[in-house]
Order: sequence, then C-alpha cells, then structure tokens
Amino acid sequence: MTKANLFYAQSGGVTAVINASACGVIETARAHPDRIGAVYAGRNGIVGALNEELIDTGRESAETIAALRHTPAGAFGSCRYKLKSYAENPREYDRLMAVFRAHDIRYFLYNGGGDSQDTANKIAQLSLDQGFPITCIGVPKTVDNDLPLTDNCPGFGSVAKYVAVSIREAGLDVASMCDSSTKVFVMEVMGRHAGWIAGAAGLASEEAGDPPHIILFPEITFDREKFLRRVQDCVDAYGYCAIVVSEGVKGADGKFLSEAGGADAFGHAQLGGVAPLIADMVKQALGHKYHWAVADYLQRAARHIAAKTDVEQAYAVGRAAVEFALAGKNAVMPTIVRGDGEPYSWRIGEAPLAEVANVEKKMPRDYISADGFHITAAAKKYFAPLIDGEDYPPYRGGMPQYARLKRILADKKLPKFPGKR
Repeated sequence: MTKANLFYAQSGGVTAVINASACGVIETARAHPDRIGAVYAGRNGIVGALNEELIDTGRESAETIAALRHTPAGAFGSCRYKLKSYAENPREYDRLMAVFRAHDIRYFLYNGGGDSQDTANKIAQLSLDQGFPITCIGVPKTVDNDLPLTDNCPGFGSVAKYVAVSIREAGLDVASMCDSSTKVFVMEVMGRHAGWIAGAAGLASEEAGDPPHIILFPEITFDREKFLRRVQDCVDAYGYCAIVVSEGVKGADGKFLSEAGGADAFGHAQLGGVAPLIADMVKQALGHKYHWAVADYLQRAARHIAAKTDVEQAYAVGRAAVEFALAGKNAVMPTIVRGDGEPYSWRIGEAPLAEVANVEKKMPRDYISADGFHITAAAKKYFAPLIDGEDYPPYRGGMPQYARLKRILADKKLPKFPGKR
C-alpha cells in the first residue's frame, strides 16, 4: 500500500477533551507505520496549513502524546478562520493544495464544528478536481452540542457536567445567605442558538426547589413580565432564585438581548454578556440583591471535572477518523450513535460532511418544559449519561499536570504565503 503523510488540525472554540481526540488520532496513526508516514498538526488550525507551519508530532514522545488525553484546550493551537468558497477565494485553496503536495499529505483530519466540517468537505471536493486526491475526515467537536446526525458532540458532556455542578454549588451558597443577603443569582453559559448547555444545568435539580429554578433558552422567546413573575414566585417559595441563562437568549424582536455589535471571524454576532443585563432587570423591577457570573472559558476548559463518557467518546472519534481514512472513506465524519434501552451504550457511526456542514441542531421542544423555564424528564434522560463518570488528570503538589509539547515545526518547502502571519 502507498504510504503518505497525515495533517490534523483543531478549529474553533476548544474544549476540555479536544486533545483526547488528538491523542486518538496520533496514537492510531502511529499504529499504522506501513500506511501513514509523518503526522503533522496545524499550528493554530487551518491557518497553520496556509502558513506552512506544520508541527511534527513525531518529535513528541509517546508519553507526551498519551498525556494529551487528560489535557484541556487546544495543544496545537486553534483558530477562528472560515474559508470561503473556491470561487470567492481561490488563492487560499490553491495554497492549501500546494502545501499538501509539497509535504505529501494525503490525509486531512479537521477537528471542529459545523464550519470546520464545511472546510473539510470543500477540500475533499477540490482535491479531486485538482487531481491530487486527499482523504478528508471531519472529527466532531463542539461544546454547544449542535452538530446534526450525531447523538451528541465530544466536548459537550464535560461542559454539561461543569455547569450542572456549578449551579448546584452556587445555589447552596445563595441559599445559605438569602435571608439577609443575596436573593438572586444568575449564571450565564455558552449557547448562541442552541440551549443544550443551559438545559444540562437542569440536571442539578433533583427535587422541587433545587436550583436552577429558572433556565432561559435561545429556543424560547424571552418574555420579561413572565420571567419577573417567576423570579418573585421562586423567592417567595424558596427564599432565593438561581437562574441559568444562555448567552443567545432573544427577545420578541428576534435580536439577542446582549448583542454588543460587531461579528467574529465566522460572521457570528458578538455577544456582550446577558447575565448582568438579566440581574439588573431583576434589581430594577423587584429590588432584590443579586450576584451574577459568566462561566465563559472556565466551562470549556475545566478538564479537572471532565465527564468520563465525554473523554472516551472524544478519543474514540479521533481513532475512528484515522480508521475511516485508512478504509478509503472520504468526506465523512464519525458520529456517536446511542444504543437502545438501559444501561446507556453507544457506538461509532458515520455521516457525510455535506449533511453536517453549517447545520445547527437545536434543543427539541419536548426537552423544554411547557412554561419554557426548565427541562423535561425526556431531557434529563438524554443528558444524564453524558456527564457520567470521572476521569481526573494526574495531580502533583495539588495541581493537575498537563502535557507540554515541543511543537517543533517541519521544514518549510514553499515561499511565504502573503497576507498570513
């Protein structure tokens, strides 16, 4: 069989377990030295390919690669960089193909969300058109859990665990002081268009009166008066009110409550923080003392509390991506398929990149309570196994120990690409 090199890159917002996928990719590729030569990783995602900054993972020890499994964030660097169509920007695609040719890269594995799957799909088609076929496999990753055709997304389970634990602990804190101090606590979580993360916080509520008392979803139009009545009802009933709000909550006009103006590199509206807005709304209308918090990067970087199920699935899709490539599959993405019945089980499936790219999967309406403020039993059944189990990193001196990579670049063979760093 012909031996060729493999290029792996991380894209978009990183997660607590994206490096577990990288570990799965690299360890599996190393197990096939007869089919795969060098394994390169893009320095800062696809931008690394454009800049011909290819990290030679062969310069990293087996121990360091194994440590990626318990290391958060993007070990090779990620990016928010969306490739347009070939017709709109042929220079970038031609550059990518030139780099892949120069380094004999025939396997391209892109670890990311919907935009990243779109990029992998475009390159798969272009490589065929240009007569230098490249096997392109998407590796699913997103804390937002919004990729279609997969039961869940690696990265989500650990965020779900973090927010559920956090609102339970913060709720206990507020409850202990609410008689004479704070009565309303608002925690903002990620989720621009899909409320999966906010919904997962509902797992903290096991009995009536448990926090969170209110969850605000992007899928449910925000009703100010209805919300304020519910807040006061909770304060009256429990002495306090703990609220989880998704960053993407919208008003009746369809606009984000917290839209700050501007957009990111993918063209997504820049959001400015809905938690302080909601907290101040409560203060102005009801007069209650409040505190608010934005989970922000903490929720997606919290490897110390990652879900074991999530870690195992993240590693599995990385391993499967290499196996798919070696089997001759192209323009597909490994998926997670949930088994029927109890106990919870799962297996690896696959989906065409063309059907995954740029499609957002939102929370089903039957996962959200009829009043729009909490989750249903069906949602809890879906969420519960995804946060199951603990997979702690090794600790030394009270601190978690994470992989430290050399990140040595392969020698460049092409002129510098103008316009990139």
